[in-house]
Amino acid sequence: MSVLEKISEIENEMARTQKNKATAHHLGILKAKLAKLRRELITPKSQGGPTGEGFDVAKTGDARIGFVGFPSVGKSTLLSNLAGVYSEVAAYEFTTLTTVDCLKIEQIRIRK
Repeated sequence: MSVLEKISEIENEMARTQKNKATAHHLGILKAKLAKLRRELITPKSQGGPTGEGFDVAKTGDARIGFVGFPSVGKSTLLSNLAGVYSEVAAYEFTTLTTVDCLKIEQIRIRK
């Protein structure tokens, strides 16, 4: 059954239904279904898969890691301690401008 047929069926059911206190809930549900179908008709459902812009990281080394978190929680400090490199930090957001290409921990190469 197509979306237009479903919309027509719901509109017919609403026209047949008497409007009173006992049917108010049922009519509300029908109106919600009708609004959902009309919205679906205007903007069809996506077929899944990624949306928007993405990024790509070259696959090298034994593993890849990334640090994600709120600003000023210590991601740069953790990176500096793990990698043994200096990464500039400050008391304001988005201060880490340098990256570490690959770090080694006991013969394991980790790309970040």
